[in-house]
Parts: sequence; C-alpha cells; structure tokens
Amino acid sequence: MVLSEDPVAQAVLEAVRQAARPLSSSELVGLLAAQGISEASVREVLSRLVEEGEIVRTRSRRYGLPEQMNLVRGTLEVHSRGYAFLLPDREGEPDVYVPAANLHGAWPGDVVLVRKSGTGGNGRKVEGEVVRILRRAFRRVVGTYEEEAHLGYVVPDDLRIPGSITVAPRERRGAVPGHKVVVEILEYPDDRRPAVGRVVEILGHKDDPGVDILSIVRKYELPEAFPEDVLEEAARLPDRVREEDLAGRRDLRDVDVFTIDGEDAKDFDDAVHIEPLPQGGWRLGVHIADVSAYVREGTALDREAYLRGTSVYLVDRVIPMLPHTLSNGIASLNPGEDRLAISVLLDFDAEGRRIRYEFFPSVIRSRARMTYTSVNRLLSGQEAEDAFTSREVYERFRENLFAMAELARKIRARREARGAIDFDLDEARIILGDDGKPIDVHRRERGEGERMIEDFMLAANEAVAEWAEALDLPFLYRVHEPPDPDKMRGFFEFLANLGYVVRVRPGGVTPKQLQAVLEKARGEPEEMVISTLLLRSMQRARYAAENLGHFGLAATHYTHFTAPIRRYPDLIVHRLLRRYAFQGRIPDAAERERLAEWLDEAAKHTSTRERVAMEAEWETEAYKKAEYMQAHVGETFDGVVRGVTSFGLFVRLPNTIEGLVHLSYMTDDYYVFHEKEMILVGEHTGKVYRIGDPIRVTCVGVHLEERTIDFALAEEELPDRPLGQAKRRVKVIRPDDASPGRIHEKAGYDGARRSFTPKAARERDAYLATDAAPQGRKASERKRGKGGQKRKKRRR
Repeated sequence: MVLSEDPVAQAVLEAVRQAARPLSSSELVGLLAAQGISEASVREVLSRLVEEGEIVRTRSRRYGLPEQMNLVRGTLEVHSRGYAFLLPDREGEPDVYVPAANLHGAWPGDVVLVRKSGTGGNGRKVEGEVVRILRRAFRRVVGTYEEEAHLGYVVPDDLRIPGSITVAPRERRGAVPGHKVVVEILEYPDDRRPAVGRVVEILGHKDDPGVDILSIVRKYELPEAFPEDVLEEAARLPDRVREEDLAGRRDLRDVDVFTIDGEDAKDFDDAVHIEPLPQGGWRLGVHIADVSAYVREGTALDREAYLRGTSVYLVDRVIPMLPHTLSNGIASLNPGEDRLAISVLLDFDAEGRRIRYEFFPSVIRSRARMTYTSVNRLLSGQEAEDAFTSREVYERFRENLFAMAELARKIRARREARGAIDFDLDEARIILGDDGKPIDVHRRERGEGERMIEDFMLAANEAVAEWAEALDLPFLYRVHEPPDPDKMRGFFEFLANLGYVVRVRPGGVTPKQLQAVLEKARGEPEEMVISTLLLRSMQRARYAAENLGHFGLAATHYTHFTAPIRRYPDLIVHRLLRRYAFQGRIPDAAERERLAEWLDEAAKHTSTRERVAMEAEWETEAYKKAEYMQAHVGETFDGVVRGVTSFGLFVRLPNTIEGLVHLSYMTDDYYVFHEKEMILVGEHTGKVYRIGDPIRVTCVGVHLEERTIDFALAEEELPDRPLGQAKRRVKVIRPDDASPGRIHEKAGYDGARRSFTPKAARERDAYLATDAAPQGRKASERKRGKGGQKRKKRRR
C-alpha cells in the first residue's frame, strides 16, 4: 500500500498536525491508542514517515511536520554553475534558491529537506539550506576515468554533479585514464569527503567511435537489450495474420490504404485513405496498428513496454519500446501485408467540419509505402518516385493525395481559427558518417505531406478523446494546462521590448492571442526567438487520468491514440477502446476506482519516461552539433542573434546550430548591456546588437563535454546589417483578435534610439498601467528620468 494511503499513516500525520508542539513517540502512541491503533503500528509507520520526510524528528526525539519547522520537502534542480533550486512537493509553494555552499553533498534530482533562511539573491524571495537528503537520484554515474599521483577518480559527464568520484585501486576493473566508465556510488559526498565509487562497466576510450552516444545511453539508464523472456515471447508471435484473427473485425483489405512516413522509418503505426461523400465532403480513414492484439496485459512484453514507456530516437540509433520482430514485423503496417488495425472513420463536410465518426477493429492491406519527400514533390506539381514506391503508384493515387491535402488545409484552418498554436520550430537533421562522426547538419524541412499527416492524426486523437469524455469512464488523456501567469508576464515584457504589445483581459491569455503573436512574427528576424521563448514559457504537455484540456491545441479533449508501437499511453488507449467499445465491458464502481488509480499511476510514469527520452535525445543532438563544429573552427558563418545577455550574444545559424559570442570576443568596442531594451550598445562606435539582428560570426572554439560552441564577431561584418536606424512598428494584439488579420499595427518604435515616439509611448504606457501588464508595474514607474531611476533603486 502507498504510504500516503495507509490509514495508520494518515492518523499519525493528523495527530502531529493538530498538536500545538512537537510530540514524542510515547505521546503519539497514547493519542492513537484511543483509535485502536497498536503501539507497534504507530512506531513502524512513524519510522517510515520520517524516512520519507513527511515528518521530522528533532534532536530531542520529538516529531513535527516540516512546514511547522520552517522546512520544505522537494526535489533539487541543480545548475551546472553549482547553485540549485528546490522544487517543493506541495503545490503552490514557491521554489527555494539554494547556494552551492548550502547543498552539503546533495546532487541533482535528490529528494531533500531544505530549511528556509530568508531572502535570497538573484531576485529570489526565498533562500535555503539542505538539512537532510531523503532519497538519492543517482545510484550510478557515467564519466571519464582519470588518475593523478596514483589516485584514481571519475569526472562525471553530468556537469551538474559537483566534484569527482574517488575510485580505489581494487575497484577500477582495469580502467585506464581516458576510459568512459559507469561508476557505482559506494559513499555519497558531504562537506568533508568526496564521493567514493567503483567501476562497474567500461564503455571504451572517450575517443572511440560510438562511445559518446553510449555514454549518454548509460547516463539516462536507457534499456538497450531486451530480457530473454521478452524476446522469447515475441518470437512466439505469428508472423502473419491468421484466419482466426479476423473474428469481429471489419475487412477493409479492398480499400486503398497507404502509409506516408520518412525515408528512414522502420515501423509504420498509421495508414490513411480518403473517399468522397455523396453529399459533398470527404470520409477520412485513419488506421492504426492494433498492437494490443499482440501485447497482452501482464505479459513479459507488456511489463517491459511499460517500463520503457516510449521509444527513444537518438542521433545514431533507436531504442525501441517493443522488440523489432514485433515493431517492424507483425505489428507494423507494411505494404502488401494483411495487418490488424483499429480504424477511425471521420466524415467531414466541404468546409472541413467533422460531422460524424466511428471506430472499430479491422484488417487492412497497405497499397504503398510513400515518403514525405515524394508526396511533397507530387503536391508541388513535380513527379514523385522513390526507392520504395514507383512513379506509377504515385500517379495512381495522385487524386487521393490532392484530396487529402485539400481536406488537411480545411481541418488546419478550423483548428487555427479556434486558436490552436502552431510553433513550427526548426528541427535539425544530423547526417553521420560510417565512423559515427557528423558530416552534415541541416534544417529538417516540414512540408505539406508532414503537415497533412499531422492534421489527420490530431483529428483522430480528438475524436477518440471526445468519445471517451462523453462516456465518462476512466481514461488516459494528453493534457496541456494553461501557462503560469508569472511566466506569461515575463514573456509579454520580452515582447514589449521587441515592439509587441499583448492586451489581456483579467481572465488571462488565450491560445488564440498567442497564435496571433506567432502569426505577426512570421517572417520577422525575431520569429524563431519568439516561438522558442513562448514554448519555454508554457507548461509541459503530459499524460493524465483526468481531462484537463489541451491549451496549445485549444482543444477541450485530447489523447494519444495513433502511435502504439512507440508510445505506451497509446497502447493503453487502444486497450480501453477494446474494453469499452468493442467488448462492452463497463466497470462497476469498485473496478472503476481501481482502474482510475492505475491510470493515474501510469500517466505519471509514462510522462516521466517521455521527459527522460526527450532529454537524452536533446543531449545526443547537442553533442553531435558541437562535434560537427569541431571541423569548422576558424570558418565564418551568417546567423541571427537569438539572445542578448550581459555576457554576450547567443547566435543561431541557419542549420539550427547555436553558439555564444562572449563579450571578451567583441573586441571592437566596450559594450554595455541595456536590460530593459535587451540590447548591447558599443560605447564609442554606437553599434547596437539586438534579438533578431543578422550577424556574421567566426567559430573560435568547441567544448564537447559542455556541448557548447564559441563564436566571435567576424572581421568582415554583413554589409546590410541594420545598425538600428530603421523604425519598427508597434504590434498590438487585442483580446478580441480572432485571427492574425485583426492584429493592429501602430507606427512609432524608433529603432535607432530603441524607444517609442511620444504617441506610441502613451499607447504602451496605457497598457502597462493595467493589471495585465508585466509584473503589474504602473506606467509612471517605467518612465525614464531621475525620479524613475530613484524609485527603481528603492525597490531593489
């Protein structure tokens, strides 16, 4: 039983909560004896509550709640510079800033108790000190083995872990300096001693091909090989659809179904087809591989898939959720093969409005394996052909593809009209050579084919979620909660510096307004910066057993249904569909409660696994980008200023690679950072650098371990680089803006002076005086002049 759900634990917590002072164990035993709770039970539960940090034991061996003793329980988020923030367990409690000197041996991810000690620095209201480490996040660490004066130690790859890990000679297992190793922690560090560990695996020399990515795989504890019982179970699955598998399924093998994926795809979750409706409009078929027909609940395959939670797509490999014999074989919608599926039929009218839907188990046979590249060529009027599908097949389905493209545009327009946010962020495609080294990095194109399939999958996911919500039974949703107001205020202040004014009603910002901002920034130099910062200012999408809506899609209900080969939540949704819709098994009250509890647990677990996968994917990509730039040190590139800070400029190249121009490399002048305008200004030359400016830089250094790239200003600047003389226009996004066409522009932002003309300033100040303004400051406090400066100093 979970400790928080244990009735004895609840009774102990309530007794401590009601007490006017810390209680001894004997006092607690006496209080709870009246409730029929034995002394042994009280002492056993009390020990566990202390261990979990739910209750604190004082030096006088009395017990109280953390919050009654100025303590906060939470998880540490450590920065590579040494300081940390405590993310409290209790909802609504502010983060606590923890200086490096106050960590006392705690590492990132540790669950700790922190004593609040007053106002901290860096604008943080609360500062604290770790007083107890409740649970360690790291049992093993990946790093580089080194020796100094015959003393062995491991330098962690994770820069957030301070110091090194000492390794005794008998614990080195043959490691030599330069080896990448996995070290198991024997003793954790404290203020007096470093961590001590033993080598449990040698991955190879740090310069050996493939060791770099393998180190990241081990760092995130991603499971590569499948256990023997899982492989044996997968091997027993049929390699073709049998006659007995067709019972209760609709036969769609005569329907022109096909898949559209990337050239490097190995498994195929989804297939589509389209047909015109007699009264006008279209019937869209979305057919998803029926993985639940082969991966049964409680089997070894199922347990392993749940533990993995998702497939992980690294630069040089895929770590699948399911064994290849299943994911690339019987469960994959391969062309020309009979396959089991769950089909969704969606009827749309001529305007792209969904008017009907149904879903059912089916058997299909894909007619072709199409690629995004070829489909994009065909839709742009060119001939299509690739290594998988002939020109004749593409021509045969030309009319279908153009009908799909038209329907997708109408679906997309309706989704955007309700306010769905389309970030359209740049993604990198990294090409590796035979030795695993990157030979090219370029921007991954997102054409009409990719958008079309995305639109169809979104439509199918929404239909399934709508059905589940109407049924009001335990279900798994994909949710995206509204953004945190404080983060939105910071984002709006950032926009104001760029000349964008967002007017928000007291009820808060809407997805439609944020999409309007992105539309207004479309084609502007700052477009990608705004998109990226907006994404960071929003909540992270997650799985939940409760329907909380999807803010980013402006959807009242949404789930993940379309990728069961690579996402465990989709497999859960398939099973629930089978249970409720196909088998008619409606749970009674007791079963409903049990199912809801399990779904809540599964939602948390799969959300965590998704975050781990994303972090691993990002780190391998960052490493390969840095490695690619090693071969281009000394070369000059054209880029765009993506960020301006007190220590330099962040610059993004067209191929998505980013680096820092540190102030020490800006040698043509002394530059001053203007925080309010977010610009760097040369004291003597008058040069101005701001977000969105085109810039020419030279790569001067790469730090592989930090995954960072150093740029310097190129000797030869861009001939057309704006020096600030051009005027910007103030872009006002109003609360009632229903579409990008209703965004109003006002002239008056002087790019040379980085300030507003009097008329435009009045417009801005009127907005800043409202409650919706960033940080709620009044216009009078934002005006320049001695008085304004004095007020700002007093506030600090």
